[in-house]
Amino acid sequence: MRIRIVVADQAEARFYDTESADPHLRASGHLSDPEARLHERDLVSDRPGRVFDHAAPQGGRRGAVAHHATGGERTAHRRTAESFARRIALELQSAHRQGQFDRVVLMADPRFLGMLRQELPEQLERCVVAQVPKDLVHQGEDEVRAHLPAEALR
Repeated sequence: MRIRIVVADQAEARFYDTESADPHLRASGHLSDPEARLHERDLVSDRPGRVFDHAAPQGGRRGAVAHHATGGERTAHRRTAESFARRIALELQSAHRQGQFDRVVLMADPRFLGMLRQELPEQLERCVVAQVPKDLVHQGEDEVRAHLPAEALR
């Protein structure tokens, strides 16, 4: 069985190939997203919109009494990370169509791992044999191999 190992974070993804009989890792690709390292202020042109609450507190004055920012849950960083996860999924889909692997192991920090799983098409979801919720993208091949679950190599 040919296994593709994806080691990723929000800014970088490294791909390794291995065989179930031979646990030696071979680098097979790399993706990066330079926008992921930018500050939020560099990704958007202005501050988020403002909303005014119109309900007056008990015994308080009437009219707009409070205001707060909107859109905090969908920051530019989150959109950039989701876009990068989509890019990784497309790269995997293309490689799978070319017959480069049979199984997939995903390694990423828990938050990005969730984004990546969400972007995988159903066909690739069935190929995922293991998920490691750990950020190993800046570690060497030995560290990646050490975190490979034994059941993934069977």
